[in-house]
Amino acid sequence: MQSIHPEQDPASNEQAAEELHWPASYRPDRVDDRFDAIVIGSGMGGLSAAAFLALAGKRVLVLERHYTMGGFTHTFRRKAWEWDVGLHYVGEFDRQETLGGLLMKDISQGRLEWAPLPARYDRFVFPDRQYDFLAGRAQFIDGLSGAFPNEREAITRYVELCDQVQAAGMKFFQAKALPRFIAPLARPFLCREFLRHSGRTTLETLQRLTSDRKLIGVLTAQWGAYGLPPSESSFGIHAMLANHFVDGACYPVGGAGSVATSILPTIEASGGRLLVHAEVERILVSGGRAIGVRLTDGQKIMAPVVVSDAGVVNTFGKLVDDETRDALGLAALVAQTRPSVSHLCLYVGLNESAETLGLEPANLWVYPDYDHDRTVRANRADPDANPPAVYMSFPSAKDPTWKVRHADTATIELISFVDYEQFRPWENEPWKKRGDSYEALKQRYTERLLVTLYEHLPQTKGKVAYHELSTPLSTRHFSNHPHGEVYGVELSPERFRMDWLSPRTPVPGLFLTGQDAVAHGIVGSLYGGVVSAAAILGRNVTADAKKRVA
Repeated sequence: MQSIHPEQDPASNEQAAEELHWPASYRPDRVDDRFDAIVIGSGMGGLSAAAFLALAGKRVLVLERHYTMGGFTHTFRRKAWEWDVGLHYVGEFDRQETLGGLLMKDISQGRLEWAPLPARYDRFVFPDRQYDFLAGRAQFIDGLSGAFPNEREAITRYVELCDQVQAAGMKFFQAKALPRFIAPLARPFLCREFLRHSGRTTLETLQRLTSDRKLIGVLTAQWGAYGLPPSESSFGIHAMLANHFVDGACYPVGGAGSVATSILPTIEASGGRLLVHAEVERILVSGGRAIGVRLTDGQKIMAPVVVSDAGVVNTFGKLVDDETRDALGLAALVAQTRPSVSHLCLYVGLNESAETLGLEPANLWVYPDYDHDRTVRANRADPDANPPAVYMSFPSAKDPTWKVRHADTATIELISFVDYEQFRPWENEPWKKRGDSYEALKQRYTERLLVTLYEHLPQTKGKVAYHELSTPLSTRHFSNHPHGEVYGVELSPERFRMDWLSPRTPVPGLFLTGQDAVAHGIVGSLYGGVVSAAAILGRNVTADAKKRVA
């Protein structure tokens, strides 16, 4: 799950950034034209692309429009509390023998530590009972088979199928980095198997394995982590996410903000820089190729390579000039996409420790029904219907350093999904000045989420000392996502048929990274940085990482 911070005061966070030695704010005298590449955006995709380029000896400039770096990996503070805005947990990064663990160790140069979550990392609560996902394939199968004793074969086949799709998916994403002259020949071979799975919905695939609707509801209970219910999501992305967590989950030591701070020195070691308050207005194109960027203050910065972590809609729809957009048909490409889900996040601060309150590291997912498609349809038709899902994360219970950094406090994040159209009337209103009706809508959702919190964690009642709600307009304002979307382009079967969604763009010298280049979330964005750097360097970046980490 990902979220974005609420409408907070930038000044307090800038002060915290300075205390943590985060990057400097943009000034014209802090840039020059001696960079090998410019990266737009400092999310996981931008940082990983910049880091892999830096490890290859390139001098990279990362420009971030926000007042802090990290995108969905950063944290924010209020008084004694601190919350994640996007990285709530990941799989495999705590194990170097996995690809994700290897790549993260490489770009952080071993500076980042991961704390494993307990064997039970996800708990799903349905009206009649709850289910736990346990780390390890055998434990996962045994645990669910205990709840569904007649479905052990189907559960086993499901785990095996997710393994197969994961292997096929890595070939599919590898094909995105291939040079143009070889891609048409190699792509059919590398992509065929994954496209066969990704071209079906999750529901279609699971109905081939079992007719037990409750089991289908449980197996798809992580749908919030990619934002589409079973009848709309691609089984390719569902299987890869399920496989990512099957051996357990972990959390960055020191909180999610440790990710960006651990990667930045890698970029700086090759002479690179990361500047905040640096908003790119235009990608400069001359002679048909990208040659640099122009910032909102008019400053032009030149480089032979431009990498965008701003998403394909912003990159092709806003940052590229009209002439280039029309000549290459970029608007028609953007028109093929649909935005992913938008969401709410209630940030809760408590005045007792997680240990005292009995808050565990495991995530809690709450559902009104096993039929996720039905609850999503009902909520789309009536915003006052039950939320289709409420996800609760407990950063103060996950981070082993929390007791030292924030003694006798705890935090919780409650995330739910919402239709962006409810918030559209205020999308052009000034930040923090959207009026009483907007605040009333926020209050209504706040109260609804607090009811869910107290129902499932009654020990927190009377202990909540602070709470603040973010809406899709928060995501739109801070991350510049037009519809407040949290996962970039929606992860439907159609998305994976768009072979133009890749790091190589129709504009020579311009590359995409992050969620839209590969897949969603922190992990997908990391791999987006891998394939982007591979396409730019013409090298096997993963093989290079293995040599460096060995």
